[in-house]
Amino acid sequence: MATIADNLQAVRERIARACAAAGRDPSGVTLLAVSKTFGPQAVAEAAAAGQRAFGENYVHEGVDKIAALRQAGWEGLQWHCIGPLQSNKTRLVAEHFDWVQSLDRLKIAQRLNEQRPAHLPPLHVCLQVNIDGAPTKAGVAPQQLVPLAQAVVALPRLRLRGIMCIPDPQPDAAAMRAVFAQAARLFDALRAALGHPPELDTLSMGMSDDLEHAIAAGSTMVRVGSAIFGRRVYAGRG
Repeated sequence: MATIADNLQAVRERIARACAAAGRDPSGVTLLAVSKTFGPQAVAEAAAAGQRAFGENYVHEGVDKIAALRQAGWEGLQWHCIGPLQSNKTRLVAEHFDWVQSLDRLKIAQRLNEQRPAHLPPLHVCLQVNIDGAPTKAGVAPQQLVPLAQAVVALPRLRLRGIMCIPDPQPDAAAMRAVFAQAARLFDALRAALGHPPELDTLSMGMSDDLEHAIAAGSTMVRVGSAIFGRRVYAGRG
């Protein structure tokens, strides 16, 4: 049976092949290991295999895991909140996470800014964009992205790094690539609107099933869970 280390290596090889096919340097694509629903031991196994960036969807689970890994002596891990964020959980995120990728409302941004402890560096954030306009999906509408970004940039305890999207599955590879290309154009337009700040460098898109298409379109961060940790069993979480 493949281990987490084996799976990580296989995903890294997929990223390298996708970058080669796109004429890109693999160092330009960050692998975010999505560890939601998996325990601290799974994260420790991935960390032992060299993985440093981890994504969590559920705030309380993530905070518990962060504490467990630190208690076990793991330093230098980077924690990303990638799930929908409610007002009553912003303080926990501001105090414990390094990144938030699912920001789509100014109210949440303001709370994170106010609650980010002074002894920590600014919280890195990506704006989640509802790239395909699904009515039930989280994310800011593309036409509202620039105004929200301009407001977030003005918050001193946040550092805007880019955008994140989770497009719906498409019927074929060409359609999938077209959606990712649309997100890449939106990212380029945002960078231009804000004056091409060097820290605005993250286009987070692509997961286990479609990371090759995302990388071909210009993704700089892929969020991979099941291809690393295996199938998930969901339970009630917060």
